[in-house]
Formats: sequence, C-alpha cells, structure tokens
Amino acid sequence: MLKTHLNPCTRVTLPLTLYALGTWLYTLAWPTLAATGDDAGGMAWGMMTVELLGGLAIFLFGMLQMEEGLKAVAGERMKGILAKLTVNRFMGVGTGALVTAVIQSSSVTTVLVVGFISAGLMTLSQSVGVIMGANIGTTITAQIVAFKITKAALGMIAVGFAMLFIARSDRTKHYGEMLMGLGMVFFGMHVMSEAMEPLRSYQPFLDLMKSMDNPLVGVLIATAFTALIQSSSASTGIVIVMAGQGFISLQAGIALAFGANIGTCATALLAVIGKPREAVRAALVHLAFNVGGVLIWLPFIGFIADLVTAISPSYPNLSGVDRLAAETPRQIANAHTFFNIANTLIFIWFTTQIARFVEWLVPDKPLAEEAVIVRTRYLQDELLSAPSLALDQVRMEIMHMGETVNAMLQGIMPAIIGGDRKVLEEIRQMDDTVDILHAGIIDYLAKISKQPLGDEQTRELMQLMEAASNLENIGDIVETNLVVLGHDRIRDKIQVGESTQQVLNGFQAAITKAVAAAVQAVGQRNERAGQVVIGMKNEINRIADSAAAHEARRLVAEEPNRIAAYTMEIEIIEKQKRIYYFAKRMAKTVMPAVLQGQ
Repeated sequence: MLKTHLNPCTRVTLPLTLYALGTWLYTLAWPTLAATGDDAGGMAWGMMTVELLGGLAIFLFGMLQMEEGLKAVAGERMKGILAKLTVNRFMGVGTGALVTAVIQSSSVTTVLVVGFISAGLMTLSQSVGVIMGANIGTTITAQIVAFKITKAALGMIAVGFAMLFIARSDRTKHYGEMLMGLGMVFFGMHVMSEAMEPLRSYQPFLDLMKSMDNPLVGVLIATAFTALIQSSSASTGIVIVMAGQGFISLQAGIALAFGANIGTCATALLAVIGKPREAVRAALVHLAFNVGGVLIWLPFIGFIADLVTAISPSYPNLSGVDRLAAETPRQIANAHTFFNIANTLIFIWFTTQIARFVEWLVPDKPLAEEAVIVRTRYLQDELLSAPSLALDQVRMEIMHMGETVNAMLQGIMPAIIGGDRKVLEEIRQMDDTVDILHAGIIDYLAKISKQPLGDEQTRELMQLMEAASNLENIGDIVETNLVVLGHDRIRDKIQVGESTQQVLNGFQAAITKAVAAAVQAVGQRNERAGQVVIGMKNEINRIADSAAAHEARRLVAEEPNRIAAYTMEIEIIEKQKRIYYFAKRMAKTVMPAVLQGQ
C-alpha cells in the first residue's frame, strides 16, 4: 500500500501534488475546453470533473490521515478503556462511542470486540451495547465537517506539515498528521464546493438531485456508495458538502445518511468471511442494529427534519439556495447524530434478546468439527492499520499459544515417569499446535512491520517476536527432548523411584510456574509477573543443585539400570533448566532496561 512505502510528509503532500499536476496537465492539453466549456450550456465539464475528483481525493485522503494519527496517538489507550468500561450495557454504549470517536472506525471497534468475546473478557450481550455506541461515535466526523472552517484549512495543513517535518518525537508527528489530515478534509471540501458551484444553474443536474427527495432512492444510493468506499464518515461528509452547495434538501440528506449507516456494515461483513463465529455474530449485530433503525425511522424522516430544523442554527437573513446551503449541513449532521442516539435508546433494552437472536442465526459448530481446526484466535488483518491495537492482539495470541505450552508442561512429567507411548505421542502432537500458532504470530508481526511504526512500536514488535520464539523453543524442548526421554524410559524399562519422582515433579512444578508467569508477563505487559520469573533464578538453581545431589547419591545405590536411569534423570534436569532459561528471556522483554541484565 502507498502508506507502507512513503514517509509521512510524502504521504500527506502527495494528493495535493497529484491534484495540482492533474489540473495543470488538463489546462495545458485542453485550454479551449477549460476556458469556454464543452457544450452549448457553457459548462466546463472536463475541468469540473478534474477539480471534483481531485477535491474528493484530498478529502478522503485527509480523513485517512486524520484517522491514522488518531489511532497512533490514542489506539493503545482505547483498548484499555474498551476492556475495563463494559461492565454493563450503558457503560458499553459510552465506551463504544468514545473509542470509535477517537479511532474513527466502527469496524476496528467491532474487531476489538470480537477479540474480547473470544478471550472471554466480554459476552456477546455486552458487545451489543459497544457496537451501538460505535455508531454514535462515527457521527463526530459529520459534526466536524459541518463546521465548514475552510478558511483555516491551508493554515492547518501548514502547521501540521511543520509538526511532521520538524518534530523529533513520534507523538508530536502523529498530532501533526492529525492536524494536517483535518486541514486536508476541509480543503478537499472547499475544492469540491468550488467545482460544483456552476451546477447551481444547470437544470438537468438540479432535476437529478430532486430525485433524492424520494427517501428509498436516497437510502439505496448512499448504501451502495458507502459499501464501495467502506466509510460511513466519508460518505456522510460528502453529503454535507453537497448540502453546502444547496443541491439536496434536508430530507434527502437524512435519507442519504440513513443509507450510509447501512452501507458501512459491508466492511464488517466482508471482514468476517472465513472468521470464527464470534466475528460473524458481531457483524450481524451491527447489521441488524443499523437496518432495523433505518426501517423504524424511514417513515418519520419529516419528523426528524422538523426536529433538527428547530434545534439547529438558522439564517433568516438569507433566502433560496443560499439559505439552504448555510443551514442544511449542520441540520444533516444533527440528524445523523439524533438517528444513532435514538436507535440506541430504543434497542439498548433488548441487548440480551439481540444476542440470543444472532446466536440462533449462527449456532456453535459441533465440538468434533471445531477440534480439527488449529488457527490463531485473535490476529485480525483489519487492525493492521492501527499498529498499537494489532500488537495488543499479538499479546493475546501469545497467551493463547501459552495455554498449549502450559498443558504440555503439566502433562510431560507424569508421561515420562509412568505414561505409555500413546500419552507421549499426544503431548508431542500438541507441539504441532504451538508451531502453527507461532508461525501465525510471526507472519502477523511481519505484516505489522510494513506499517508506519514509531520507535516504541518497533521495539515492542521485536520484543513480541522474541517472546513468541522463546515460547516456541520451550514447546520444542518438550517435543524433541523430554518426549524422547519418555520413550527411552519405556525402551530401557527404567523404574523411577518414589523419591526421584518427588524431586523431578517438584522441579517441574517450579518450571511450569515460571513459564505461566512469563506468558502472563508478556500477554498482559505485567512487570510484576516478569519480576517473579526473574526472581525465581536462585530458587531454580537451588532446586537444580539439590536434584543433582540426589542423582549423585542414587548413582552409587544398588538399583537396576542405575546408569541408564541416572543419565535419563540428569538429562531431564538439564532440559528443565533450559526451559527456565527461555521463560526468563520471555519475562525480560517486558521489564525496564535496567532490570534486563539480571
């Protein structure tokens, strides 16, 4: 993608450069067409098209830059808010609205919700409130656009560019990216408005716009357009730009905003193709809420129009198209906000019923069918555009991977001491799951690395890559070393004495505790858990020395196969120490630099 290969300054100035170049080439190639128009009505259709498309490009690109900056600045904090403030349906609505207003993507909010449902941190019923709130959060863009502060646009672009060009800290650069993106939104609006101004006197176009007064036509057109560009905020912004020229009536603008709400569901529906059922259910909640809301309010567009007219600023000193252009943008923005808040107030009382309905539509698969599928649980490509959120999903996936590794560690010592070949083979096969999850994590981290990353995000990415590889190494030790030692015990008919069993089991319990704490440290960025792992160093050395002394005493005892038994048991102790080494390396990835040398 473009943003992958260009530095921030180039990314944000490129649309402006392309627009200027395209206009210059057009004027150079067709000076007569640009000057006199290309039809009997004197309309310069070619030049108008260039300016309109160029303005649209600047507008959409500005929205993208603004969203990227917002995600980079606040994305990490938003995940924490989303996880903590969903204790009930009303808090869920507020949280969903806040998070989406900041990251300006209801799709990203929905993907985060799916991750929390899969992790058991949130029920589907709780997620319904968050998704409702996400719809409210998306209306903030329409409110911003409706201010039409186009005179400040170039100043915002200049200041934002200076922040990007001069600032050293990533955070300041992200703020500059946000400001410049917002300036480009307003500048793009200005360019589009200037391009469309001649259409005010072109009757065929005005007749076409009148067809939008049919609410059903408006809803269908906006649904298709929003599904195409996959941004309800952008399509609503374009509706407001058209209203600012007086091309559409308030009722037509409300119908178009309704359609934008339905069209945005296409993003979530496309994103869940081939995904777990939790994702499909969340997307269906989004679709049901938006379509249901439109069906309820479609017959009452006139009522909404009267309401927002009463509460929005009016300009009685203007008349005709000028008054329509001055009043309608704010009215449409207010109608958009009213529609989503009113829908939430209607549906918030039925979150449990909505959850049960989508669970009925998308039932769980039989356990046997689920058991054969090994896949990553939390890694969503939709979050790659917000690296801080994507990195948090990697942490959750490392905890998922850690569940299998911990199961291997809990089962391996009983299998070595007294298990049969079938039990050992089951543990060995568990490492195949670990390898699949590890490969998925590394592949996802590679995708994240192609995004624009700050220094801290790059450091975090490298630490997560190291932590995942250390965890995979632990699984390999169990598979390639400890399982083999179990087979050796069966082959050589070695009997492990009760006292030795106690020593080995005690050591394994300490090692398992260290690995579990290391996984917790990485998955939750828990420095205290990391310190527990590092602080176990003396305990592990003491247990290892005690075990070695025990084995030395056993070597001189009169027992059958004592040499083979001693060799196997010493090898077990060494591999246990090796597992602790990798657990300690995992824990160090979350510790301050001053503690990483311990």
